[in-house]
Amino acid sequence: MNKSVEKYIESLKGKKVAFVGMGVANLPCAKWLASKGISVYACDKRNKEYIGAECCEELEKEGVIFSLGENYLNILSDMDLIFRSNGILPFQNKWIGECIERGQKVTSEAEVFFELCPAKIIAVTGSNGKTTTSTLISEMLKAQGFKVYLGGNIGKALMPELETITENDVAVTELSSFQLLTMGNMVNKPDVAVVTNIESTHLDHHISLDEYVDSKRNILIYQNSGQKTVLNADCDYSIGGRVYHDMRYDVRGRLFEFSIRHSVENGAFMDNNGDIFYVENGKKVFIMNRNSINIPGMHNVENYCTAIAAVFDMVEPETIRKVAESFSGVEHRIEFVREHKGVKYYNDSIATSPSRVISGLNAFEQKIIMICGGSDKGNDLSEMVPYILDKVKLLILNGATADKIYSAVVSNPDYKISEIEIIKVDTLEEAVAAARENAETGDIVSLCPACPAFDQFKTFEYRGRKFKELVNGFDK
Repeated sequence: MNKSVEKYIESLKGKKVAFVGMGVANLPCAKWLASKGISVYACDKRNKEYIGAECCEELEKEGVIFSLGENYLNILSDMDLIFRSNGILPFQNKWIGECIERGQKVTSEAEVFFELCPAKIIAVTGSNGKTTTSTLISEMLKAQGFKVYLGGNIGKALMPELETITENDVAVTELSSFQLLTMGNMVNKPDVAVVTNIESTHLDHHISLDEYVDSKRNILIYQNSGQKTVLNADCDYSIGGRVYHDMRYDVRGRLFEFSIRHSVENGAFMDNNGDIFYVENGKKVFIMNRNSINIPGMHNVENYCTAIAAVFDMVEPETIRKVAESFSGVEHRIEFVREHKGVKYYNDSIATSPSRVISGLNAFEQKIIMICGGSDKGNDLSEMVPYILDKVKLLILNGATADKIYSAVVSNPDYKISEIEIIKVDTLEEAVAAARENAETGDIVSLCPACPAFDQFKTFEYRGRKFKELVNGFDK
């Protein structure tokens, strides 16, 4: 453990530390600090059964005190330091302002990690492609021989890793807009900032589109001139024609780009033959052809170009090729589940927005059976409808947005000539059963929801795992 981390832990001795929202980030962090002798309080409106009885029991063994239920925030006035969970946004939660007015510090796991991490940090954000890109960067670095710590919004807290991480390691962090919103103290960090793309999304949580884009901008505006920024040359970052959103104007370090449509001055791109190159200061290096990439979809070619632009100065081309040929993808992202009676089933539970649906549908060369629906986060669903009409033979709708998606599809002028069949059911279980009943040999069934999972599940991960459980249970 380096001296900065030791000093931080020592500074918390004798103080009361609260974690508000006991999710995948705060649970391990609360346990870690409690194990160091810190007085830790776990606050959540939900009960222990929902949080996870086994996890709660482990925390209590370390001395963590729980404050649960309707009055779970009542203890905050007695706290010295409060960690908010990633999903708790400052401007929409009155208690955060009240804590600050009392002179209490409100922070997050990601903020503390960035402040204390001794290793090189590669940070990745964007509307789509964050997790696959972060994972690819991690896989390439590991294959090259680096010790890599992968975490953040990908589902793993990195703050507890401060105990072992060293300056010779590399931390790869996926960051959401919710995490970045309050990360305004990242002096000379991260070493590499990656923004995969920007689209209008999460407007059910952010006050405005401006707030959403500005939160993403935080990933690069604190860098210094020697650090690297990777941006998408195929995305102008000016949502709705607002040119001031374009992050190229905010780059403090060295700008690298990626593209699957044209060459770039510095970065990675794919040409018309499907060959992928890295170029820097006029020197062009061939990496591989897109056919070397094991996982399907042009969006994954784009993810590879992003990762290559981020790590080429640390990873050899041959290492990149080996990863491309062997890497089988990330869970819930067009994840092949199984083939049953000649039908292939894919789990694309991460597809919670129209653009992800479009990418998921374009990954297949035939018309598919699509399971769609979930909770409503306010997205305009009309943009994905032409792709559904072109790429889907049977659309099975379920969940809270079933009627909304149905209306968007049938109101399209091309609906009647598309010959698409639509089935509406209530639950995912019924949707999978309908897919199995209607699928024929040679068909592809994909869980491609277009919506978050909160109407039936905690997260999209829970939905994806339930889908896999149902599909893998066909023989039972």
